[in-house]
Amino acid sequence: MAKNELARLTPDATTDAAVEVIMRDGGVIIEGLFDEVTIEGIKKDLDPVLDSVDTGHDAVFAGNRTKRASGLFARTEHMATIALNPLFRSVAQSILNKPINAFFGEESVPFPAGTHIGATMAIKIGPGQGSQPLHRDDSVWLWRHPTYQREARVQIMVAVSDFTAENGGTLVIPGSHLWDDERAPRLEEAVPTEMKAGSALIWIGSTYHGGGQNTTSDEHRFGLSTGYDLAFLRPEENPFLTYTLEQIRSFPEEIQRGLDWSSEHYLGWVEVGGQMSDPMDLLGRDDYTSTGAGLPGQV
Repeated sequence: MAKNELARLTPDATTDAAVEVIMRDGGVIIEGLFDEVTIEGIKKDLDPVLDSVDTGHDAVFAGNRTKRASGLFARTEHMATIALNPLFRSVAQSILNKPINAFFGEESVPFPAGTHIGATMAIKIGPGQGSQPLHRDDSVWLWRHPTYQREARVQIMVAVSDFTAENGGTLVIPGSHLWDDERAPRLEEAVPTEMKAGSALIWIGSTYHGGGQNTTSDEHRFGLSTGYDLAFLRPEENPFLTYTLEQIRSFPEEIQRGLDWSSEHYLGWVEVGGQMSDPMDLLGRDDYTSTGAGLPGQV
């Protein structure tokens, strides 16, 4: 890898190879990770959504020439394709799902960390948009660095359009995941993510990054992002208010569980009939009809 660029791998790279690069550099580009059908489907589904929303209302972080939309599992079936991509998912599990041992009585047993799906975001950076302040995503949980014990997030940014240095390709500071919390990021240390549509950047929550400056006159940079976070952290995007129960029931089971309709990691159970039950059981009950409105038989 050259000093001022991100390493690149192909979709047939092993999980171990991708993890090795990410933990060394803070991120990696996977070239051609998604096919043309997926990318064109995303455009067809989300172009009208982004055309209908306003830009951000500040020039600094949200961007007053940038459009964003979330709740993407309900807006395009291709969101599930992104989240369930085998390489991305395997990399996230390898980095995040590290168990710790705890005693149950006199026996020491492993407790898995678990993961859930983080925020979903479609982002179009318009001409004239300035660069976003460089930041770490794990700051929302007050994470401290260096992260000797565990990372909080593994994120993906899929290029729906080509990403270039001129149109706002995501800025990344390679190696910044190893910095402590006293070192500020400088724009001149960041490199733009340049990749063709269908390629993807995968990085970790401790890596400094930000949307790039769009210096073109007529070109929008279109990216789609989501991530896996540690299961015990509060999600940025609230899945229980973002999606209706009908929509949740329509998603693949892996997405349902990823959106916290599961208590497989000892968190998120619900009492039903005096028992601590998995919320997944409620999805199969005809008498459970709305979230947040009480369980069957409650008054």
